[in-house]
Amino acid sequence: MMDWTDRHCRLIHRLMSRHALLYTEMVTAQAVIRGDRERLIGFDAVEHPVALQLGGNDPKLLAEAARIGADFGYDEINLNCGCPSDRVQGGAFGACLMREPALVGDCVAAMKAVVSIPLTVKCRIGVDDQDPEAALDALAASVRAAGVDALIVHARKAWLQGLSPKENREIPPLDYERAYRLKAANPDLPTAVNGGIKAPSEWLPHLERLDGVMIGREAYQNPEILLQADPLLFGVAAPVPDAFAMLEALEPHIAAHLERGGRLHAFTRHLVGLFPGRPGARLFRRHLAERCVGAEATLADLRAAVAHVSRHEAAAAA
Repeated sequence: MMDWTDRHCRLIHRLMSRHALLYTEMVTAQAVIRGDRERLIGFDAVEHPVALQLGGNDPKLLAEAARIGADFGYDEINLNCGCPSDRVQGGAFGACLMREPALVGDCVAAMKAVVSIPLTVKCRIGVDDQDPEAALDALAASVRAAGVDALIVHARKAWLQGLSPKENREIPPLDYERAYRLKAANPDLPTAVNGGIKAPSEWLPHLERLDGVMIGREAYQNPEILLQADPLLFGVAAPVPDAFAMLEALEPHIAAHLERGGRLHAFTRHLVGLFPGRPGARLFRRHLAERCVGAEATLADLRAAVAHVSRHEAAAAA
């Protein structure tokens, strides 16, 4: 979810679910320690509960970055052992760490020693020609021994040789049963599943056998599904009834961002997935692309985009 789940995206998602745990983009430990922290890991208090996802393979650097994240007020620190991008392969972290379970355990132990908030790991079931049974068991055993609080399993392999990052999200077959077997063998290890999960009707079957479900691309590309999270999973009403109400609630946050010199596009680039299949949605997306990108774009431009959909809905109801 790099370059997707930034603070503006997370704010949009939070306005549709009060209780879902949100995750940042993966940020490298070195960037957190040496970079512009407010730009890289700053967040709005409205986003809680929110987890900081770190990338890296050096226990000392990860421990320092985790401490910084905890001091920033994050609710969880997550170590990414599943990203297959060229960037992480060059740095030998992300999914590459599936090959080094002992090192992952050392990283978890170092981070656990300096933070009191939950420390979790997100992984694949294996990489390249690894046996998923042995690879996932080895990683789970190592991080359990190090005191990990939960494991999030992207239930497909990552092929670091021969597939692009995009292909790695789609081509390797999903194997949810492998995640179920891990949980059955480790009943006291909180385990969530990720990968290919779309419609809310798919959430509850996983939760019958696991402790959590992580939704990535579908939540970004079709964010209105998050309106079902609180009623379905937490037994409370959604914060807003629909996407129109969410956009109303979003306006003060956008206005404050614009007053600080930010661009409307920082928010609207995350709104393209709204109103899927509804009359006026195509015009909504076109308006976002043509009128909401430039430095001069204002809230009036966003309202004009939304009006393409609301006018069609009003006409259909008349």
